[in-house]
Amino acid sequence: MALIRDMMPGFDLFQPRSIDTALDLLNRDDSWAMAGGLDSFDWFKDRIKRPSVVVDLGAIDELRGVRDHDGGLEIGALTSLTEVVQHPEIAARYRLLTMAAAAVATPQIRNQGTLGGNVAQDTRCWYYRGGWPCYRAGGNICYADTPTAINREHCIFGADRCVAVNPSDTAPALIALDAKMVIRNSNRERVLDAEEFFIGPGTDITRMTVLERGDLLTAIRLPATWSGVRFYFEKTRDRQAWDFPLVNVASALRVRNGSIEQARVVVNAVAPYPLRLKKVEEQLRGQVLSEELAEAAGEVAVQGAVLLEHNRYKVPMMRNLVRRAIRDGRV
Repeated sequence: MALIRDMMPGFDLFQPRSIDTALDLLNRDDSWAMAGGLDSFDWFKDRIKRPSVVVDLGAIDELRGVRDHDGGLEIGALTSLTEVVQHPEIAARYRLLTMAAAAVATPQIRNQGTLGGNVAQDTRCWYYRGGWPCYRAGGNICYADTPTAINREHCIFGADRCVAVNPSDTAPALIALDAKMVIRNSNRERVLDAEEFFIGPGTDITRMTVLERGDLLTAIRLPATWSGVRFYFEKTRDRQAWDFPLVNVASALRVRNGSIEQARVVVNAVAPYPLRLKKVEEQLRGQVLSEELAEAAGEVAVQGAVLLEHNRYKVPMMRNLVRRAIRDGRV
């Protein structure tokens, strides 16, 4: 295992004031984009990541703030989680994101951490973060998927050599809201559904998002279509502050006269990517909202789970979270 050192390795630090300048810098070999720095500094202090160029995005004002966009809202990727939590229009129209952002870590970390950083952060698997030469780090083994492994926080769905999970709290809320991710590089801008922003190890085992060298997540757009519906978010964790999720759930239900017209249900920390439960959504569509329906949906949600030695508890935990997400949502 890698040793924790007293000093970070040296690098050239750049603090651009425009997106275009940042993109030019990010095209350099061995560059690293840093938002709030919470994930980045962990990597640097443990000397696992050693970029030669660090691009601090903190001085780019156009990456911050909440603004109207096409009937919905656009949130700059560098907007702090605290601002997301406290913004009155997000709370009034997209309370699901407010709840998810408020569940991240501690107030101090939310003051520094950004929405873009929370969705773009790397996995927290301790073998990978500790410098073990696993599949994700370029080796030929998953240390978390061995008979003697410590794997209580690892995945029960979507494993493909690597069993690490996505740790974001805001990611499932953004997928449930059908958010759009705005990505720029020096050649073009593209807009992806939030669900498409996250990738699994079967696509690229070295990344958790579509972002490649030279790409920059600049904004997240919330469409008007899911504004003000019935929302639910819950996160289970070992401690009530700071900890990453063991399982979390986000749901958005459009209910009319007691019947569910549309549903989006997403869980995280159970797969290498936020997992949208499309079978559950299909089961809910057109049905009368009831305790029995919620119970049945919870059973459907956990079908096909593949368990490791120490993460079996995630099945009943996920089942119950999905049940509550359907039964207890509020406008």
